[in-house]
Amino acid sequence: MSKEAPIGLTIMEKLIGLIMIAIGVITFYVTYTNLGSIGANPILFLAAGLALVVLGALLLIAKTE
Repeated sequence: MSKEAPIGLTIMEKLIGLIMIAIGVITFYVTYTNLGSIGANPILFLAAGLALVVLGALLLIAKTE
């Protein structure tokens, strides 16, 4: 007898994954288009945006058990 995760948990996991991907894409895009005007190290923000996209994708493809 296997226990399945509640449907609400599965939906929220996928929704948070989509939100993380959206925030990551926006962060990456804005940083990339304004490379010259950023005072801090832009590589840090580009890496953070990519990390959010990857983590969001992992949340989307993960199976909740």
